[in-house]
Amino acid sequence: MKRLLPSCLFAVVCAAAIFMFSESGIPAQGLSGWNATAPAHMPFKVRPVATFSIVAIDPSNGDMGVAVASRYFSVGSVVPWAEASVGAVATQADVNVGYGPKAIKLLEQGLTAQAVLKRLLDEDTFPGKDGRQVAVVDVHGNIAAYTGPNAPHWAGDRQGKTWSAQGNILVGPQVPESMGKAFEATHGELAEKLYAALKAGDAAGGDARGRQSASMLVVRKQGGRNTNNDRYIYINVDDNPNPFAELRRLLDLNLAYNYQDQGFKLLASGKMQEARDFVEKGVHYSPNESDGYMSLGFIEYALGHQDAALQDFQRAKGMDPKFKDEFNAEANFEPAFKKILNDSAFMQKLFPKN
Repeated sequence: MKRLLPSCLFAVVCAAAIFMFSESGIPAQGLSGWNATAPAHMPFKVRPVATFSIVAIDPSNGDMGVAVASRYFSVGSVVPWAEASVGAVATQADVNVGYGPKAIKLLEQGLTAQAVLKRLLDEDTFPGKDGRQVAVVDVHGNIAAYTGPNAPHWAGDRQGKTWSAQGNILVGPQVPESMGKAFEATHGELAEKLYAALKAGDAAGGDARGRQSASMLVVRKQGGRNTNNDRYIYINVDDNPNPFAELRRLLDLNLAYNYQDQGFKLLASGKMQEARDFVEKGVHYSPNESDGYMSLGFIEYALGHQDAALQDFQRAKGMDPKFKDEFNAEANFEPAFKKILNDSAFMQKLFPKN
């Protein structure tokens, strides 16, 4: 028993060390050098972190964001950082997670992306700095990126006017190059451009080890749902054999809810036509959900478009067995919609009596 105790303690200490390093910003491959010299009987092997990501800004409206994918559990809890009207950061490879919050604080102080990157590297006292990979975009559109000489091969980055794509343990440089081309070829809002870039990176080979998780974070001042929320998009696929399909599904839902939320905010401000346009965009992203069609129907009716309203209500009715109850609840909740209940001719068309 006495002879077994030291080896048991050694295993416990090693496990604790791995946990402390990973929690302090040095997960997986950040310990690769240390692990290589560990005793041969060590009962575990630390797996390196690999990822490909894109950091970007939309100069037309100031949206900033990060999209990332990896053969790594819950990559969204490690790589992407962003704050509206401040900047966005991706920190990966021999990752120091602390780069994320520190970079945001430095950007808040008015430092450029280039100055922030220099400070991060100059003040990094953790092991493995020459294996780091980080990209920063600031609110003015400045882009800065770094791939350390010891980042796990293949590692590298590519930049455009409004984006930086980077990755490590990739099949080759075609991954970030394909990401940049897809980003620039895609029209629409930043979230769609980020997703297209991520898909292109995967199609070009992506992480050499395979797939596991993906994440997207896009920030916009007061652009998130509900009140005082700057997270316009924040979706995570933590563990999935095909994280891209699931990320697409979540992105569609997130955009649908965003547009509906913005639509009802415009409705409350009396901007009925603008509200209709936003709710219709939401329906585009959730064509199989009844709520969007019902909301659009109410707004169409309030605008005097009864035929369009009836068509939208009929679609919602065909999707939702509880449509009538939800219809009545919505009509009684929103003053702009309540008059529909007194339109007997319209109600007869929507709910014909036997």
